[in-house]
Amino acid sequence: MAEEKITVVGARVHNLKNISVEIPRDKFVVISGISGSGKSSLAFDTIFAEGQRRYVESLSAYARQFLGQLDKPDVDYIDGLSPAISIDQRGVSHNPRSTVGTVTEVYDYLRLLFARIGLPHCPICSKEVKQQSAQEIVDAVSKMPDGNRIMILAPMIRGRKGTHLAVFEELRRSGFVRARVDGEVKALDDEFELDRYKKHDIEAVVDRLVIHHDAAEDGAAFLTRLTDSIETALRWGEGILYIADLSADPPIDIPFSEHLACPDHGTTLTEIEPRTFSFNTPHGACPECQGLGNKLEIDPDRIIPDKSVSIAEGALVAMEWSKQSRDHKGYYWQILEATAKSFDIDLDSPIEDLPEDKLNVILYGTEGKEVPVHYESRDGRSSTWWTAYEGVIGNLERRYQETQSDYIRGKIQEYMSERLCPSCKGKRLRVEALAITVDGKNIVETTHWPVSEELDWIRRLSGRKSPLNKREKTIAGRILKEVEDRLGFLVDVGLEYLSLDRTAGTLSGGEAQRIRLATQIGSRLMGVLYVLDEPSIGLHPRDNARLIKTLEGMRDLGNSILVVEHDEATIRAADWIIDLGPGAGEAGGRLVAEGTVEEVTKNKRSITGRYLAGKL
Repeated sequence: MAEEKITVVGARVHNLKNISVEIPRDKFVVISGISGSGKSSLAFDTIFAEGQRRYVESLSAYARQFLGQLDKPDVDYIDGLSPAISIDQRGVSHNPRSTVGTVTEVYDYLRLLFARIGLPHCPICSKEVKQQSAQEIVDAVSKMPDGNRIMILAPMIRGRKGTHLAVFEELRRSGFVRARVDGEVKALDDEFELDRYKKHDIEAVVDRLVIHHDAAEDGAAFLTRLTDSIETALRWGEGILYIADLSADPPIDIPFSEHLACPDHGTTLTEIEPRTFSFNTPHGACPECQGLGNKLEIDPDRIIPDKSVSIAEGALVAMEWSKQSRDHKGYYWQILEATAKSFDIDLDSPIEDLPEDKLNVILYGTEGKEVPVHYESRDGRSSTWWTAYEGVIGNLERRYQETQSDYIRGKIQEYMSERLCPSCKGKRLRVEALAITVDGKNIVETTHWPVSEELDWIRRLSGRKSPLNKREKTIAGRILKEVEDRLGFLVDVGLEYLSLDRTAGTLSGGEAQRIRLATQIGSRLMGVLYVLDEPSIGLHPRDNARLIKTLEGMRDLGNSILVVEHDEATIRAADWIIDLGPGAGEAGGRLVAEGTVEEVTKNKRSITGRYLAGKL
């Protein structure tokens, strides 16, 4: 027969005074008492800690070595424990990539929704993109500059781990001579082996050609061969091929697809997948800011904090540049002086009096234009050469990218500020992903809305007056239901004002706790002991009723809810109350009262009971 209660005997953690309690299972239980009375010591440091320790001990020795040793709480014994989950007030995540949407998994379902029923548009003209036929691809390739060397590639493997021996064997049997593996062309007859634990990209080399524009027989033969090769590449690449322009510097890959292409600009979109909308992968993230939405950039105001000082007087304060002067002629000063002479820049003039174009030369360089530099070393030797001046900011940016030293990187970061990414304007995704819409909205627009507005939109998509057609509704049905459920859980715990793109690190402790609570509700587990730390904190009283209803719903699923709480409404809603006290610290840690609300109210020793009875 299943245990009907959790029995704790002889708890002595922190200020607990060897107390013993019985907690009914599958009930909504509140541990009350003044601050410092030992509530968290009993709930988290005793009951949850022991539940976690027993779970870890049930794992194999191999798994336990990665989890570390968990100390046994100072308690005689605990019976009737269920698997325990702690939902406390610590932050959800300090990762700058984590958002409310990613933590609650709502964004994962939105990515799936846009990948399955999203309507792609050209990122340039916003027109709906269309499929390209093999002939249209041939026409586009044949218009490349005359004499360009190209390689026609059929993608076989994209970003998958393994040795892929079967793929190479199939290509050999089919008559292919070469394949491009991770950007390097290899002869299939040569012996080579791939690292099975790394992701690889493999393309079959279908043909290598030189573009011909003449109308003679050579031109006709070229078009025939090009058409055959492109059709072969499309067949092997399942509708996708790459044209490697080997004449470009550096060589570039131009993707073509039978699926999606702009009729006006020829813009081709690769296959739309959920990862297309992920700012955590290179496939979806803005290439300039790597999906962060902002960039660390050298800040001119940090390099020159005082505009009333001249460069000769030490206006430049960044690293080695701050040590340069006429009295201490280092390398940087001499190349700066040579540039100033060539561009007629007065180094004795205050920065605020310098024309903007001349200040830009000092900061950003000569844009490749070379200047004569006469350099004298400390030992008196001299030399003269021509070189392009990279500028103070250009110098720091280059060193920041090239250095292997964490110290140097940290020093340069002192002169950097966080700025909105100029490419994606803080939206974090590639322009191709932003050009895919559902109901005229791209995925970033939907994550800007408050949760309540997002929920209304999802319900409209799945409702009777949905803008989706029958096919789209069939595809999106289950996805929309999952999103609606998860958004509903966020509303139930009083977080309808949050937006899905809100960074997780900016959430308060109470908000972070209720987000984890909403996530647990979505899992719909049974037979679990949930331990919560003041979930009502930060909530408006009108939202308390929804939170309490949510906790009761978790209880009704067959879970035990153990809540550390001060809120009167939550305490009154509890099935069972454990009141600790009577004081705080050394004066606390004792069991003052336990029972239903009515029983605790009648206990004259309980401060909580007297408050509930209206006597305080």
